[in-house]
Amino acid sequence: MTIFSYITLLATLTILIFTSTVRSCPASDRAALLAFKAALHEPDLGIFNSWTGTDCCHNWYGVSCDMETRRVADINLRGESEDPIFQKAGRSGYMTGSISPSICKLERLSSLTIADWKGISGPIPACITSLPFLRILDLIGNRISGEIPADIGRLDRLTVLNIADNLVTGRIPRSLTNLSSLMHLDLRNNRIWGSLPIDFGRLRMLSRALLSRNYIGGTIPDSISKIYRLADLDLSLNKLSGEIPASLGKMAVLATLNLDSNKLSGKIPDSLFNSAIGNLNLSKNTFQGYLPDVFGPKSYFTVLDLSYNNFWGPIPKSLSQSSFIGHLDLSHNRLCGRIPAGPPFDHLEATSFAYNACLCGKPLGACK
Repeated sequence: MTIFSYITLLATLTILIFTSTVRSCPASDRAALLAFKAALHEPDLGIFNSWTGTDCCHNWYGVSCDMETRRVADINLRGESEDPIFQKAGRSGYMTGSISPSICKLERLSSLTIADWKGISGPIPACITSLPFLRILDLIGNRISGEIPADIGRLDRLTVLNIADNLVTGRIPRSLTNLSSLMHLDLRNNRIWGSLPIDFGRLRMLSRALLSRNYIGGTIPDSISKIYRLADLDLSLNKLSGEIPASLGKMAVLATLNLDSNKLSGKIPDSLFNSAIGNLNLSKNTFQGYLPDVFGPKSYFTVLDLSYNNFWGPIPKSLSQSSFIGHLDLSHNRLCGRIPAGPPFDHLEATSFAYNACLCGKPLGACK
């Protein structure tokens, strides 16, 4: 081999080694992932079997990297998936352990999904709020405990916060309303208590706010009506009291409003019955009085549930002027009088009107 050939070969090998090193993930990211893995135990599917070798950007299950920086950008580990690993096993996943604070060393992390593993416990690492690029935090379906980090509001790029179906306790942090980019908030089925932040309306980009099955008390903040993108609001199965703000009925795109199983009282705002809301559930509260006779062509409900309250008097005749009512439930009240004829009443069953004071007519018995 000539000297020139030797030098050329040496240069080529040097370039290949350098390129391989540059295109691999940094050693710090790899070490953080391995520490994260060490805190978890998944015995059945072998989710972490592929986490070997020096390049965590290449074929590490659930890990994705930024193409330019080669820094870890996404971790997507779901316990319920159509991935071949799950199909081959014929079962969903189960994982125990906790989320290691080492995850916070992945400085370019933009998406963290550790969902539906059923057995992962412990708190959300407080340092998670130091990840400046985090857009998605999805921890649904585990046994996460402790409180939402107090300074969660530092994550100004966060668009999705989903910690539903866990054991999270404590109040909703005041800083949460600083999440100016948040679009999807899901805190369902936890043990969160205290009241909703009075400035909840600062979450101007929010389209879904799902907070059912908690211990949230106090009143519904009027500021919610300032969230002009909000389409789905679920505050059911809590301990809310007081009246419903009339401003909720004036929201342009609010389509679903679930407030059932609370301690709400007073008069239902007329605005709710002539609004964009098509799914309205106010059952199992302490509303009372006459039902507003304010329905009209703008009233369009796939679901209208007013059951288990204390309404009295007749069924409003204007209900028949609604554009559409798919499911109507007025049962378990103190309503009295003849059930109006024609749509929507002609397609409803007796259960829609059962357990009232003295309703009569189809589909109940004839009026005397």
